[in-house]
Amino acid sequence: MQTPTIMVATDGAATGEATIRWAAAEAGRRHCRLSVVHVLDWDWTMARYDIQGAQFEAARRLAEEVTAGAVAQARAAVPELDIVASTPVGDPVTRLLDAAEGAQLLVLGTRGRGGFTGLLLGSVSQRLATHAACPVVVVRGHAGATEGPVAAGIDDSPAAEHVLAAAFAAAASRGARLVVVRSYLPAVPLYYLRDAAPELVETPEQDAAERIRLHEQLAPWRERYPDVPVETLLSHGGAAGLLVGVSRGAQLVVVGSRGHGVLAGSLLGSTGLQLLQHAECPVQIVRRSGDQQRGHAPAHRERRAPRDRAADPR
Repeated sequence: MQTPTIMVATDGAATGEATIRWAAAEAGRRHCRLSVVHVLDWDWTMARYDIQGAQFEAARRLAEEVTAGAVAQARAAVPELDIVASTPVGDPVTRLLDAAEGAQLLVLGTRGRGGFTGLLLGSVSQRLATHAACPVVVVRGHAGATEGPVAAGIDDSPAAEHVLAAAFAAAASRGARLVVVRSYLPAVPLYYLRDAAPELVETPEQDAAERIRLHEQLAPWRERYPDVPVETLLSHGGAAGLLVGVSRGAQLVVVGSRGHGVLAGSLLGSTGLQLLQHAECPVQIVRRSGDQQRGHAPAHRERRAPRDRAADPR
């Protein structure tokens, strides 16, 4: 049986220590092995040195020191943790996607240096969150907070169940309350919205119906986690703004990677990017089980074997 593993990517920057500590604490809470990975971003073409070159050997020694330093930080944070480490060579995105296969969670920071800088910001983070075959946490803000709620952003898609499963489990393991955020656009004529923002439109009957639906959606999870206090926030405003606001006092924000409605597929568009750039606590992006099994044909694999697309009925 494969040992449950949480993988954390490190770049050796001082700011990455919070990411290592967060990942170690999460591995301890989940009773998982921690896999520490530092990618040596080596461009063979530009370097003009072969694998036996002195420059490469020096770079590899430094990279292994970065990995060893991260392991020491993790062990200092959670001494009893089972830790494994690796220092693969190549494109960081490709290597991290490969290494994360089979992991319960991939943990990333928000800053880096050298070739790893772009990896944790902007479009590359979006690729990792989209293509990793496991949930992803981007550690940012007050990563060491041990007080405050866990927050979850959900819609009425099947993906919401996976978000709730992760959020309730996270709240239970932390002894925290859970804040569930649901945003929807009121069904009113467009001309009515010309002079009023959606969040200011009063639709009491629709709001009451949405609260009932939300209550029904949460009922089985409340029963499964009776010790987790649950608070709900229903709004016509943007989900990103609500979640960013809640993140100021939260330990973790949990959202999905796909869906529909306000939180739909935008989680890796405007909503997701806003959270990854502006949330004041770690952000967890949950994958649906079906998406994890299919892996959404990770981009690095598509580049290696484009002929597979012809055989793919999708």
